[in-house]
Amino acid sequence: MRPLLLGICSALFFAVTFVLNRRMELSGGSWAWSASLRYLFTLPFFFTIVAGRRKLKPLLTAMSERPVAWLKWGTVGFGLFYAPICFAAAYAPGWLTAGTWQITIISGSLLAPFFGQWVTSPNGTVYQRGKLPLMGLAMSLIILAGVALLQLEHSQSLTPRQILLGILPVLIASFAYPLGNRKMMVLCGDQLDVYQRILGMTLASLPFWLIIAVYGLFETGLPSTEQIGQSAIVAVCSGVIATVLFFRATDMVRHSMTGLAAVEATQSLEVLFALFGEMLILSAPAPSALSWIGIAVIMIGMIFHSLVSQRSGRKFSTVKHSTKKIYPPSA
Repeated sequence: MRPLLLGICSALFFAVTFVLNRRMELSGGSWAWSASLRYLFTLPFFFTIVAGRRKLKPLLTAMSERPVAWLKWGTVGFGLFYAPICFAAAYAPGWLTAGTWQITIISGSLLAPFFGQWVTSPNGTVYQRGKLPLMGLAMSLIILAGVALLQLEHSQSLTPRQILLGILPVLIASFAYPLGNRKMMVLCGDQLDVYQRILGMTLASLPFWLIIAVYGLFETGLPSTEQIGQSAIVAVCSGVIATVLFFRATDMVRHSMTGLAAVEATQSLEVLFALFGEMLILSAPAPSALSWIGIAVIMIGMIFHSLVSQRSGRKFSTVKHSTKKIYPPSA
């Protein structure tokens, strides 16, 4: 139950991203600066945390052992996740990007066959690939049905251009985030903690963010003071607090594909938090009766997802895992 609570708290802080990114776009800020500033601001936070805990050297050693893998999956997990979301904010309201982002619930489940674990068997230590969590996938479809109801009325006022540029980039991000996160968990194993892994991914994605920042400089010039301030808020709420909570939750269920899917499903609550945030900050209209039905469906789906996750977790606890540091295929 604790991983799910951490996931819900992370969804609350992640929702700040959608609301403030939309606010920055409406005030004329560049999506490139919104994206790059978040990670440039979070870098000193995590560097201080890791260095203060005297765990910087092990991280740098691990990164030097497999620099290409760190660069690749750090850029996928952070770069191809956040840049498309900020780009989409220029063309669609926050509730739409937050709602579309919920496809990550399905994305995470569909990625299960591409991952696995080393387990002990009568034939020795073998690599066992994950299976599609069918029950969890069914619960995810219920949540997505609620998200669809939540957006149905609002989506009728969108233009085809808003739908294309506001949704397609978020679809890319929805696969990139769980893919990068899970690949890095496999790569790090039990050698690095959550803070080290986040700092490592931030450092690895830094070349990507510098390129995005240069693009923003040529596109609109330097960011305004308002955008810098709001980006700092996003960096703390989403980049630090939400990311730590979410990564901690996924670490707790890292050996259970159904558990991972359940934690990722908690991110569906971002739609509710983003909707209420836009009502409060951007004076968005209150939800209609249909939207409230969608909210109820989301909550029902979350409850069932939690029950399925707990049952799967009890079954999984009987499996013995190898503690040998062995890299799985194509990690």
